[in-house]
Amino acid sequence: MKSYTIHLIRHAYTKGNLEGRYIGHTDESLCKEGIDQLNTMLKDYDYPKTDVVFSSTLKRCIETAKIIYPQKNPIEMRGFDECDFGEFENLTAEELAPHEEFKEWLAGGPDARPLNGESNQEFSTRVCDTFIKTVEGLIKTGTTSCAIFTHGGVIMSILSAFGLPELPMTEWLCPSACGYTVRVTPSLWSKTRKMEVINDIPASPLTENQEEMLWDYYSDIPEDEPIDDNDDLSDLMDFLSFMGDKDE
Repeated sequence: MKSYTIHLIRHAYTKGNLEGRYIGHTDESLCKEGIDQLNTMLKDYDYPKTDVVFSSTLKRCIETAKIIYPQKNPIEMRGFDECDFGEFENLTAEELAPHEEFKEWLAGGPDARPLNGESNQEFSTRVCDTFIKTVEGLIKTGTTSCAIFTHGGVIMSILSAFGLPELPMTEWLCPSACGYTVRVTPSLWSKTRKMEVINDIPASPLTENQEEMLWDYYSDIPEDEPIDDNDDLSDLMDFLSFMGDKDE
């Protein structure tokens, strides 16, 4: 059964992260602590190998990608940018607490939005549409692995929408410079729009119970039809062309 591996990795620390600020579209670079964090993790852990690297267009993600995969040129995708926090950008929760608009946003549903920012539904739709397009590109071109450098909110949105096991969004929160590896199996994806979360980054194996939960979703799903190896593209140019045609 052919499958496709995607590594979702959150950027390392920025000054705003350490200060607890909302830095959605604020384009901060990594701070010294973030760079030191990455160098320590690269010394202590192995990040997974990948064929191609995608990134949010924001500096903190591009810089993280280039430090972890110095031989790869990240392909920037605006759809993986963090939420636009509007007038809440660069402020802390403590600074925003007196404002009624902030309380309404925290308590709100899909249509709730930061003042002059992106609504929860707009953010989720943008992120999920971009992820679906990326999966289609991998399958279309036979590119079997990619890494996506993005933001905590983006990773939580993707996994709460498509991930197995099915968990609330807040359960997918991950630390900076960490993330999750997912496995996309075309038959499961086409039938259920679901994928398996198979590892943390840095890696730790699934428990026996987690494996059993994932395999429960395979009942009545047919095996993939054989794929002609000649259709696999070792040259990623076709993949990039496909993604370019789909990107708007």
